[in-house]
Amino acid sequence: MSETSTSAVTTHVLDSSRGLPAAGVAVTLEQASGQTWNHLGDSVTNEDGRVRQLGPSRLSEGTYRLTFETGAYFRELGVDSFYPQVQITFRIADAEQHYHVPLLLSPFAYSTYRGS
Repeated sequence: MSETSTSAVTTHVLDSSRGLPAAGVAVTLEQASGQTWNHLGDSVTNEDGRVRQLGPSRLSEGTYRLTFETGAYFRELGVDSFYPQVQITFRIADAEQHYHVPLLLSPFAYSTYRGS
């Protein structure tokens, strides 16, 4: 994948407890295949908390998940946290669309939504 292409799935992590982008969070993208998950890509959030290159530029309809290594992120900051990982499972219903899945994060809570 070239630097100018964009993944079908992107994400942005905001550390809402600090009011800052969460840089350095490892993220993995997987696709469901029956009872197993197939690895499609992984990356780390940049200084702005974003991942623009995470897997293929086009994905088929199906069920996918993003796994965020939130425990490691907070450990690096010296902050105790409750969730060692956050996994967001979502469905791609239209292979022609781009899917942006942001994560709002704090040591003891998180939320997500379908972004644009």
